[in-house]
Amino acid sequence: MSEKISLIVGLGNPGPQYESTRHNAGFWFLDMVAEQRGASFRVDTKMHGEVAKAAINGDPVWLLKPSTFMNRSGQSVSALASYYKIPVASVLVVHDELDLPPGQLRLKLGGGHAGHNGLRDITAHMGSEFMRLRVGIGRPDHSGSVTDYVLGNPGKASREMIDDALDDAERMLEKVVGGEMQGVMNRLHGRGKA
Repeated sequence: MSEKISLIVGLGNPGPQYESTRHNAGFWFLDMVAEQRGASFRVDTKMHGEVAKAAINGDPVWLLKPSTFMNRSGQSVSALASYYKIPVASVLVVHDELDLPPGQLRLKLGGGHAGHNGLRDITAHMGSEFMRLRVGIGRPDHSGSVTDYVLGNPGKASREMIDDALDDAERMLEKVVGGEMQGVMNRLHGRGKA
């Protein structure tokens, strides 16, 4: 058993122009969680983001969508974690992952930021020992800019694969929040493989 999760952070960029971009996969997940759990986001300027509270397994779990833009995500995450005295090991960060194809997920504790600006900033503020749910978005199949790719919209088929994966992850959320990480890893890591 791992630590129970008290805070789930979805990474993305605020504003309608970014809503459908690959970099906002973390926001997509939190919107799905809030909808399933009957939670509503509200802007909280002290926390530099949109905040909601959901009951999962009967436990209160904070949901946070930073409004700081990706490269300042740590400011928002550390503000909420500090205010509510949530240890870093009880934080789950959901983010897009270039090194996984669309529809694949990986759950892991700690690690580097692999060039992801949101993870880099959270690590700078809080250290790296938080749980991550890595949501595969794939890499560009040409030598174009990675920035243009992550800030672009996925095609219909890719978006459906990502949404299906997020739906799977949402159904496993009770186990994740309860700290049953190994069983969830076995289930999620097997999905999307031929």
